[in-house]
Amino acid sequence: MIEPLTPNTQAILLLTAPLIAGRSELLRDLLSLGEYNRLTRILREKQKQPSDLIRGDAEELIDLCALPFGRARLDALLGRGFLLSQAVERWNSRSLWVISRADAGYPKRLKVRLKEDAPPLLYGCGNTALLEKGGLAVVGSRHVNEELVGFTENVGRLSAEAHRLIVSGGAKGIDQAAMRGALQAGGEVAGVMADSLERAALARDNREPLMEERLVLVSPYDPAAGFNVGNAMQRNKLIYALADAALVVTSDLNKGGTWAGAVEQLDRFHFVPVFVRNGANAGKGNAALLHRGGKPWPDPQDGNELGRALVAAVQTVAAEPKQDTLPL
Repeated sequence: MIEPLTPNTQAILLLTAPLIAGRSELLRDLLSLGEYNRLTRILREKQKQPSDLIRGDAEELIDLCALPFGRARLDALLGRGFLLSQAVERWNSRSLWVISRADAGYPKRLKVRLKEDAPPLLYGCGNTALLEKGGLAVVGSRHVNEELVGFTENVGRLSAEAHRLIVSGGAKGIDQAAMRGALQAGGEVAGVMADSLERAALARDNREPLMEERLVLVSPYDPAAGFNVGNAMQRNKLIYALADAALVVTSDLNKGGTWAGAVEQLDRFHFVPVFVRNGANAGKGNAALLHRGGKPWPDPQDGNELGRALVAAVQTVAAEPKQDTLPL
């Protein structure tokens, strides 16, 4: 059963979400993440919440919040109630839920690690409790050979054996191989989608693990949104933020989302220890990530070895001093 939207989530949807089911003409007027954060600071100063903007007596509060954005813009966004009802009906029919940063059920890892960079909304399908379990993030290229697919599926199987959640991005190639390996071995998976959440939620291969509550699919973007390079790049930090450790299976050198996400973790965020597949055929991108501070993948042979390697890596990284090398 899908829980009803909280009043806070309703207000945040009106302010920031495209509500694609209604094909809104106001997409250019949606509040960006930075603008939404600015609005929430105004609300906090007045000890108010987003839901107070959709109350019957909200005129004075809307006037105050509209100072940076314009009253007409906020009125147009908050007046999209009919479009919201259409969108919610569509999401409910596909067993999709929505939670917001103002909800108690929003993943604590994202709030703590990303702070104001945490997306205002998360759309999803499946068991939300999995988002709090940590686990191993597995990332890599979309274009891989059978050897890399086999390697990655085995990592997923070992994670299932170790009772560790796999966190990945749901894209073709490495992401899907890791998720498939874990699910086929009876493990648990969190897929952080950059696009097409609605289609993934209805996919035949996902039906059984969703019903068994071994799979959760989540996205900060509208469930019907198509592929966008920028969204895919931004989604990477969520994958790392939800995990305890990460493995880069394969990465191009100085380009692509896998490279950018790994460098961001190694040089700036330090959310988790970053393992990198190494060896003679690992490629220049992987070698460069190892040089920047990535840890060689220990190539565990069973779930116990994997579990011990992850615990040791997390403890080691926790004891290391942190220093940002990217400009703020």
